[in-house]
Amino acid sequence: MLEELKEANEYIYSKIEKYKKHKIEILNEIEEDARINAVPIIGREVAEYLKFLVSTNKNIKDILEIGTATAYSGITMLAEIQERDGSLTTIEIDETRFNIAKENFKKSKLNGVNQILGDAGEEIKKLNKKFDFVFIDAAKGQYKIFFEDSFKLLNEDGIIFIDNIMFRGYLYRESPKRYKTIVKRLDEFIDYLYQNYNFVLLPVSDGIGIVYK
Repeated sequence: MLEELKEANEYIYSKIEKYKKHKIEILNEIEEDARINAVPIIGREVAEYLKFLVSTNKNIKDILEIGTATAYSGITMLAEIQERDGSLTTIEIDETRFNIAKENFKKSKLNGVNQILGDAGEEIKKLNKKFDFVFIDAAKGQYKIFFEDSFKLLNEDGIIFIDNIMFRGYLYRESPKRYKTIVKRLDEFIDYLYQNYNFVLLPVSDGIGIVYK
């Protein structure tokens, strides 16, 4: 979460907690597990934005997710395309999280999930289908590669949603030395998106970027 917007996000979160209860119980369990074990999942405000985009865009049927984690974002999106006979293809490099996600998807009782264990930089290239929506939340230093590979698979009128693109605010304030390379790549990636695509950058949670094809 961007520190500058912490209070605003907390206010939004309080409203979401009051008025937007989860309809799928396993999402509450995943949130609690993430809190206890420091699993990097999307915040509630980002989840609500994802739900809004997917549910209101009736053309979205097939979704590609890069970075499954423990299936929180995947279940959130998949629930919105059940009545469209939609599908979610989701890629995770960590085997432990892959297996946890597998159980969570099972508990959600949702249909249409295709899990892939492997490096997204390799696995995206193997896919032989088109998608209406792509969600990227994986290794920040590889965002440009993930984006370029998935954009090739995106249908016309499709959307790519990039989470954590402003990386804790380090793109515009001093960052620890260990993050210098990631910060440089993300900054260059944002310039690249502005220069070449229909792109918008929003200061929601930890920063999100949206590209429309």
